[in-house]
Amino acid sequence: MGLKDKLSAGLKEAMRDKDSVRLGTLRLINAAIKDQDIALRAEDRQVGEAEIMAILAKMVKQRQESTRAYEEAGRLELAEQELSEIKVIEEFLPRKLSDEEVEAAVAAAISETEAASLRDMGKVIGLLKSKHAGQMDFGRVGPMVKARLA
Repeated sequence: MGLKDKLSAGLKEAMRDKDSVRLGTLRLINAAIKDQDIALRAEDRQVGEAEIMAILAKMVKQRQESTRAYEEAGRLELAEQELSEIKVIEEFLPRKLSDEEVEAAVAAAISETEAASLRDMGKVIGLLKSKHAGQMDFGRVGPMVKARLA
């Protein structure tokens, strides 16, 4: 079952269960995917699994930033709403890699791209994003790659 099918099944289940938070979040996900689909029509193609993963990862990151902003402003009820949306979105993302797995993936990407200097950092990050979208925090991976290539 593809990711789009899982999202549709989750949407139907949320409707049946009358789970408003889950239903709203899944509708937002579907809207983001449809927006991307429309943008890709010019290229005569549809959104693939990797692109859906990237959309989901971006949505999680946006909500994490919103949560921090709400907590700093003392709006805890809004922060909790964002956290509940993150939980729903993460159900459809692959499992996060452990620190050891991230380090192994970085080492493998460096050797696969034959990166030798900081100029090759873009190639390494690009390969990691294509293989591990949604599985690692690229904000933490960037400095790790930079340190290995320096």
